[in-house]
Amino acid sequence: MKLTSLSLALAATLFAAGAHAADPKLALVFGGGGKFDKSFNQSAFEGAERFKKDTKIGYLEAQITNDAQSEQVLRNMARKEVDLVVSIGFSMTKAVETVSKEFPKVKFMLIDSVVKADNVDSVVFKEQEGSYLVGLAAGMASKTQKVGFLGGMDIPLIRAFACGYAQGAKAVNAKIDVTQNMVGTTPAAWSDPAKGGELARAQIDRGVDVLFAAAGGSGLAALQTVKDKGKLGIGVDSNQNYLYPGSILTSMLNRVDNAVYDGFKAAQAGTWKAGVTVKGLKEGGIDWALDEHNRKLITPEMEKRINQAKQDIISGKVNVVDYREKNSCPV
Repeated sequence: MKLTSLSLALAATLFAAGAHAADPKLALVFGGGGKFDKSFNQSAFEGAERFKKDTKIGYLEAQITNDAQSEQVLRNMARKEVDLVVSIGFSMTKAVETVSKEFPKVKFMLIDSVVKADNVDSVVFKEQEGSYLVGLAAGMASKTQKVGFLGGMDIPLIRAFACGYAQGAKAVNAKIDVTQNMVGTTPAAWSDPAKGGELARAQIDRGVDVLFAAAGGSGLAALQTVKDKGKLGIGVDSNQNYLYPGSILTSMLNRVDNAVYDGFKAAQAGTWKAGVTVKGLKEGGIDWALDEHNRKLITPEMEKRINQAKQDIISGKVNVVDYREKNSCPV
């Protein structure tokens, strides 16, 4: 009898452990540009792959090629009874809002925008903080004291990048000239390399010698133009320093990889919760890039000042104004 009771207890323990150890079913939906866009989506992919390597847990993936597909793709994922669907990019906002209502038992994570629902975790970033840091770098590196910003689609999010960048540059020199252009007002602005290159050339012709491009595929063309013209560019979202070593001053990092990794880990641990998650420098959601590809461009003085500013922002000593709060920039 004792042996039978022990066996039953052991079996119950093993069953409970097995149930607890059940792997979550995860999905990742990439926005326009694809997982190898060298930018936002690629960072998400790298985070998912890091999770897969660390946990041996795989994930489903899908690609949105145009906004009209978003709802259909999300529905298809939700019907597979996944535990968590991570959607990349603000263009997925409407689709997540709609489909999350249709599948209340499925958890959704939206990166770079906000949908308020009981089954949605919205992850947004303090892009202005990272943009401030690369603005400092631009201000210190510029010989002409004329720096430029190229945004993709003209929306408050991209204006926040531009505003943070201008605040950083003007912290170096209040009289520095900051030229700003947006590629367009529709999603097509992210994938117009001809326009991106044209606007970059126009800024360089006006004396700009450091250009920060936050414009997707259009921005990649701008960085190539900057390299061809012998000027300095600044990458965005992923570390783009490697694209043109010696021509990319630094990159403003949106740590989408960390956001995806953390979301998958929360689903695995059973700690996932809905709400709005804000990630800045303090939370490891934003940073700047220093590696072997730009090491020679960043002087010890520049590195020291940028890292000090990073700590000052984290501590609250320096407040970088978010354009989105008042739809205006103080500089």
